[in-house]
Amino acid sequence: MTNQTSTGWGSRIGLILAMAGNAVGLGNFLRFPAQAIENGGGAFIIPYLVCFLLMGLPLLFVEWGMGRYGGRYGQHSTPFIFDVLGKASYWKYFGVFGIFTNIAVAAFYCYLESWALSWAYHSVAGTFNGMTQANLQAFFTNYIELGTAQPVVFWVICLVLNTVILSRGISGGVEKVAKIGMPLLLLFGVILAVTGITLEAEPGGAINDGLVGLNYLWSPDFSSIWSFKVWVAAAGQIFFTLSLGMGSIHCYASYLKEKEDIALNAMTAGWMNEFVEVVLGSAIIIPISVGFLGIDAISKMVSGGSGLGIGFAVLPQLFSSWGWFGTLSGLMWFGLLFFAGITSSMAMGTPLIGFMRDNFAWKDKQGAYLFGILIFIFGIPTVLSQDAFNEYDYWAGTVSLVVFAMVEIVLFAWVLGMDKAWDEITRGADIKVPLVFKYIIKYVSPVFLIIVFVGALPDIIKNATAETSLYGWLGRAMLLVLFVGIAVLVSVAKRKKLKS
Repeated sequence: MTNQTSTGWGSRIGLILAMAGNAVGLGNFLRFPAQAIENGGGAFIIPYLVCFLLMGLPLLFVEWGMGRYGGRYGQHSTPFIFDVLGKASYWKYFGVFGIFTNIAVAAFYCYLESWALSWAYHSVAGTFNGMTQANLQAFFTNYIELGTAQPVVFWVICLVLNTVILSRGISGGVEKVAKIGMPLLLLFGVILAVTGITLEAEPGGAINDGLVGLNYLWSPDFSSIWSFKVWVAAAGQIFFTLSLGMGSIHCYASYLKEKEDIALNAMTAGWMNEFVEVVLGSAIIIPISVGFLGIDAISKMVSGGSGLGIGFAVLPQLFSSWGWFGTLSGLMWFGLLFFAGITSSMAMGTPLIGFMRDNFAWKDKQGAYLFGILIFIFGIPTVLSQDAFNEYDYWAGTVSLVVFAMVEIVLFAWVLGMDKAWDEITRGADIKVPLVFKYIIKYVSPVFLIIVFVGALPDIIKNATAETSLYGWLGRAMLLVLFVGIAVLVSVAKRKKLKS
């Protein structure tokens, strides 16, 4: 057994902030409020919290436990973390998802991240000043349809930033950025949240003040909690927001020592993410936009549950009417989104870097460059076409997460055994983990995940057989090539291990 900690964490606060940064992403501020509005408002918090307690927290314990367990054997990526946990040779191929998903998601996520960087620049440059809502919508549409070369330029800048940060290792790159990015994100979020719930409404906007926006967001429709669609949406949001089923948490946790706490760390990172999402995320985008444009206008804009239209095509025009504070608000809002994005995307590169270091003796810098090249190549279709973007988002950012989570919880709780798994979770814990989680992890969470997967099967089949454009088919083909390529690398690495 070895414990490769030479590239590990420099401090506990750095680890927690990096884990929180991995979880806190664009979905906390854009996707969650829109999902809540579309799925029952205040009533959505019921299935959302149930999913967090029965699936989110248990899977956080599982992924932290699996990561630290694999790290004791010198493994820092899921294929061979799964290999040391399971006795059968096929487990490592399920672990391929833990590298595949990160690269595929990063391929389109970095493009979204680059929008935030670009909009921060335009906010400071005053590009949005004097624009009407129609002008700004046209600007946004033209931008995402590659009306100019600018989107590609900012996308490449984001790829370079991610690559440079990752090339400096865990403590020298990821941890340092998390220590800067997460506090700034929280500071910007608090300022904008306070502004959002205290602003005075514009004519035609919400009556009285921004609190009406919160009331609109959280007005409960309790009939919605009986809808399976709402529970699937809540489960999907938990996966999306906590970065579960991806493999990046396993990688981060694998750099911990055998008796370092994972229980309190997991809960701290998880609850910090929930605070950012439910409190800050809810208090910015919807209250501000409702306060200025009114409920009817915003109701139409959240259709689809993404929040992108409001975040990029509405708020800049509203900020521009605030004078100097509007410029600062634009910088804070898009700076917040950028920090949320980059602290997540750089986490997506660590499993590949760990895999190449462990199995092919690559240096972190070489692994980071490989990650940068791969997300550039596989990201090209998503930049050129919304159809390819949607294929990546659905197959890598949705379906793969659920499949991977089902496999990992069975492997940890049933193949390794719940007694060993519970010992791994509680060893060195700075808090007493409630015993009920032992039974939730073994029985409730697997059943919950299977129900969600089975319930989503009709949609999966529908999407698999649906016709799409040439770029959509290209996206599907490239995802298949990526998965097979990683599986081949895993096979080569296994043969090397057997020979040595």
